Amino acid sequence: MPRRKTSLKKKRADTKKHLRNLRIKRELKKTLKKFQALLSAKNINEAKTLLGKLFSQLDKAAKKKIIHANTASRNKSRLTKRLTKAA
Repeated sequence: MPRRKTSLKKKRADTKKHLRNLRIKRELKKTLKKFQALLSAKNINEAKTLLGKLFSQLDKAAKKKIIHANTASRNKSRLTKRLTKAA
């Protein structure tokens, strides 16, 4: 258990940041699953609109360093390939 005031403050800040990161990752995964469900159901138009939202979420997560920038780029590339293959 930290004793100094700065250590206690850092622990509080880290906890808040951790919870925020988890929330953002959870939303990202939820949107990804929804996108995959739309592709498997052959709803290409809805999947295209959701892809824009997914790109935005990936970019924001990479900007906040929740995921690595190359990971976001790789995911965007693979999702686009999957969409074009389904269409």
